[in-house]
Amino acid sequence: MEQLPVSLNLKGKKVVVTGGSTVAARKTELALRAGANVLVVTPELGPEFPPIAQRYSSFSHRSGSPVSEDFENAVIVYGASENDEEDRRVRELARARGALVNVPDKPELCDFSMPSILDRSPLLIAISTAGTSPLLGRQIKERLETTIPAAYGDLARFLGGIREHVSTHIKDNRQRRYYLEKLLDSPVADLVLAGDEARARKLLDEQLAGHASSGDGSGAGSGIGEVYLVGGGPGDPDLLTFRAMRLLQRADVVVYDRLIGSPILDLVRRDAERIYVGKMMNKHELSQEEISRLLVKLAREGKRVLRLKGGDPFIFGRGGEEIELLASEGIPFQVVPGITAASGCASYAGIPLTHRDHAQSCVFATGHSKNGRLELDWATLLQPRQTVAIYMGLAMLPELTRDFIAHGANPEMPVAVVDNGTRPNQRVIIGTIETIAASVAATGIKGPAMIFIGTVVRLSETLGWFKPVAEPLSSSTKLRTVNPAENAKY
Repeated sequence: MEQLPVSLNLKGKKVVVTGGSTVAARKTELALRAGANVLVVTPELGPEFPPIAQRYSSFSHRSGSPVSEDFENAVIVYGASENDEEDRRVRELARARGALVNVPDKPELCDFSMPSILDRSPLLIAISTAGTSPLLGRQIKERLETTIPAAYGDLARFLGGIREHVSTHIKDNRQRRYYLEKLLDSPVADLVLAGDEARARKLLDEQLAGHASSGDGSGAGSGIGEVYLVGGGPGDPDLLTFRAMRLLQRADVVVYDRLIGSPILDLVRRDAERIYVGKMMNKHELSQEEISRLLVKLAREGKRVLRLKGGDPFIFGRGGEEIELLASEGIPFQVVPGITAASGCASYAGIPLTHRDHAQSCVFATGHSKNGRLELDWATLLQPRQTVAIYMGLAMLPELTRDFIAHGANPEMPVAVVDNGTRPNQRVIIGTIETIAASVAATGIKGPAMIFIGTVVRLSETLGWFKPVAEPLSSSTKLRTVNPAENAKY
């Protein structure tokens, strides 16, 4: 984190702006809207200042050049004269008086940077690039403007006004938080957003009365929590669904395995408990049965449990086994699909799983062995004009490719192995069924990895997403790398 974001209370405090330009007017108005007493020091006010002076009684102007006394008791100062020499002098005078200084478009002269602000008062959303690219911050703000209605400010005020009222009816902190979170998706919130706070308050009182009559007034109900089975995708946090993001912030405890990287875990609510359950080949921190039982135990403690899995929980994720037990135990659950590794890794590697000229079907298979033997449906896998996507096959790659050839596959069929797909350290090795195992062994990659077999692999070299990082390992094998962030160009 380059800078610490804070919300500063400026009500009744002194802010100084130097300069009479449009930039100075914008900073002046922003501080006045926040309740500050603003002194503008400039020989002449620009044409945008008279309406500001008429609107705000806390505005004042001193004609002349800035002097040290102007900054006495100032909390923050904007040097907006657009003259480098004067702005540097203002910075020294203001800092000597203990004020924090911002000089627009001069990061090296700033003690703080100004974010782009989405104002839904009292709800404020600040987008900061730490002064590196204000234009990017403004662009993100423009996108948010279209998705967050102005009425969200009314909802924020409503929620602030009912906090004590709700607390008197629901004493338990956790149950009160549950109730308020559900309230945001309820008809009460809909009425507030529609501008009918009177009906919203009436409905709220009816709900709270129902809590009081249901038991001890805590709203605890049966005490059973809920389990969210969430697909975390192949690694890039940008591939999470909106629903997954929302539940990451709601969960009391997160149960996750090794395929979940820190960028996704960083999105979990900060005070949530995190439980690592491993799950790598031949080295399980907990057995599948133990994991399923753990989910039941945590839910029976009244917690909201988020079971976070790589990819999609229903594609080689054993999610079906987990919810079978939850259903039999009467535990409420939700399933949130994720982008499966085959789709995500193929897309980021420039390999279409289907293509009119190459593949009219795609088969997902697992290369994970049981008792050291691969158990695959070779008749299904060895079909013409088809892509085969193999999960968890890296450790068995020599046996896998040998068996493909033994069952009649063309040794020259193209193969790609995508290591750490969709992540910044993604690597892609391209070869043939005959050569790929030796080439992968030479790179020393450890996975997680996806294997793709089919002529669609040839298309990856024409799509422009790859940058070579090594000489070809053989005449039929290439090692390439890609930064997934560059994919947005295509």
